[in-house]
Amino acid sequence: MKALQIHAGPRALARLRRGALQPADVRVIPAAAGGPKGLVLNRLDRYVFGDWLPRGGHTVHLLGASIGAWRMAVACLPDADGALAQMAEDYIDQRYEHAPGKPPTAVQVSAGFGAKLADVLGGDATAQLLSRPRHRLHVFTSHGRQLLAREGRGRTALGYGGAWIANAVSRRWLGGWLERVVFSDPREALPFALDDFRTQRVALGAANLQPAVLASCSIPFWLQAVHDIPGAPRGAHWDGGITDCHLHLNYAAMGQGVVLYPHFQSTVVPGWLDKVWRRRHRATPALDNVIVLSPRPEWVATLPGGKLPDRSDFHRFGDDLAARRAAWGAAVSEGQRLADEFVQWVGGTGGAWHVHAL
Repeated sequence: MKALQIHAGPRALARLRRGALQPADVRVIPAAAGGPKGLVLNRLDRYVFGDWLPRGGHTVHLLGASIGAWRMAVACLPDADGALAQMAEDYIDQRYEHAPGKPPTAVQVSAGFGAKLADVLGGDATAQLLSRPRHRLHVFTSHGRQLLAREGRGRTALGYGGAWIANAVSRRWLGGWLERVVFSDPREALPFALDDFRTQRVALGAANLQPAVLASCSIPFWLQAVHDIPGAPRGAHWDGGITDCHLHLNYAAMGQGVVLYPHFQSTVVPGWLDKVWRRRHRATPALDNVIVLSPRPEWVATLPGGKLPDRSDFHRFGDDLAARRAAWGAAVSEGQRLADEFVQWVGGTGGAWHVHAL
C-alpha cells in the first residue's frame, strides 16, 4: 500500500487474521470532525457506501460530528455514491457573500450553509434518509451550559475560555460547560453505552434533521450556534466536534462485529479541546474492535501544498476560489488511491498487507 494505512485494535486484529474483512462484519461507521480534511476520504466513502457495504444486508450505525455528520447524513440517501460525489462538489464550491477585504461573518456562513443543507436534505430526501432500512444515523452536537447556554459575543468567548480550562483539568469537567447531545434514529439504539461523558439523547426526525446537522457543523465563531432544536435541550448547540472531535467512544462494549473507521489520521482524539494534550491521543481499550483506515503521511506529502485540505486554506487562497477549488479537487481525485487500495485489501489482492496495531 502506498496511500492507505490500516490500524486495528486487538479484537479487530484477531478478526482480520481469520480472513479478509467482509461487509457483514461492520456494525458501526464513525465520521470525524475536521473540516476540509474529510474531503480526501470522499472516493473511499463512495465505494464503501455505494458498493461494498450494501452487500452485507444488515443494519449499520452511522455516527457523525461536524463534517462527519454531513458525510453520514448524505451516505444515508438512496444513491449514496452520487450524493457523496455531490457533497464533495458542494463543499469545494463554498463561497459566501462578504464585504471586500473581510472574511464572511458567522451570520453569512450559517445562512449559506443552512440553505445548502435544505437543498440536499430537504423535501423527499428527509423521508428517504430517515427510512433507509439498514442505515441508522446518529448526529452529535455540543450543547452549551452555563455561559454557553445562549450565544453572545462576550459570553461565548468567556464560556469557551472556561471550557478550555475545565477540559485541561479533566475531560469530564468539560461536561460542566458543554454536554454531548446525540440525535439518533429512533428505530434502534446505538449498540454501546455513552457513559464516558455527560450525554443526552434525542429522537432524530423530520423536524430536527436539518438543524441538528447544521448545529453539528457550526464551528464556534465561524458559524452561529443553532438554538432550541425541536425535541432537544433548549439553548445553543454547536459543532459536535467540540465534545467528540473523532468520536472516541466505547465501541468495545458492542456484542459483535467491528467498527470500520475511515479517518484522515491514524489517531482518534476524543474532543476538539484535547488536540493540545498528546497523552489523550493514545488508543484505549474502547477501540479494541476498531479498524482505522487513514492516508499514509508520505502520501499526504504528495498532495497540493504537501498536506490535507484544511480550514487555513480559506485564508491562504482568500477570494481566489479557482485556486482553492483546484487544490481541493486534486485532493479528492487523488483520494481514489485510498479507495483502490481498500478494494485490493478487502478483495485479498495486491500482495501482502500489513495491519498496524492501533
